[in-house]
Amino acid sequence: MKNQTNLEDVRTVLMDTLRDLCDRSNPMDIARARAVADVASVMVDTARVENEYLKITGQDRSEFIGLPDVPRVLPNGITAITRHRMEG
Repeated sequence: MKNQTNLEDVRTVLMDTLRDLCDRSNPMDIARARAVADVASVMVDTARVENEYLKITGQDRSEFIGLPDVPRVLPNGITAITRHRMEG
């Protein structure tokens, strides 16, 4: 795994673990799968806390949660999106 892990990486590991568990010819050890699930659960909990932090501080980016895959130039020629927020 790369140094900067994000939520998509967690999802990938969980899906790989599920596939390994379902492999009838060489299933993953249940204790190991449970350990993977426990660690993933903690990571998701930290993402939840990070999301709350972003809401409280008014930020809109998170390295762990990741950014959606948006093309640099949209089909209609738009190259950027500006997000306006009303406060009050």
